[in-house]
Amino acid sequence: MPVDISKLWTDLEETWVELKKQGTILDTSRFLNKQVHVKFFGGREATGVLKGFDPLVNLVLDEAIEFIRDPDNPYHLTDETRNLGLVICRGTSISLLSPQEGYHAIPNPFPLPEGFQESYSQVGQGNMTQ
Repeated sequence: MPVDISKLWTDLEETWVELKKQGTILDTSRFLNKQVHVKFFGGREATGVLKGFDPLVNLVLDEAIEFIRDPDNPYHLTDETRNLGLVICRGTSISLLSPQEGYHAIPNPFPLPEGFQESYSQVGQGNMTQ
């Protein structure tokens, strides 16, 4: 059965027009003037009121607060915080953006192999055990 190229092309154009109407993949505008939680590559985390953004997902946060990491284990957050005020977060360093409302940490649902935690905590110290 022959393929109708014109029909495929028309369908493709309609899909492209629909995608252009939708804008970006991440609808960041729904978080404007709301408290958001941001995680960065490297382990840092912060919260603040989203005041602005651009197509590259660079964010402007007001009343920003950074959660301080444990110096012995950089992937573990302490109860300490640091007020940052008004900040600009570079989009390429952001790994997660979520509304603060409804956000809560959950325990890891995947069990770690026995002895894994000890060797994992030593990775940053340059002497990972086998």
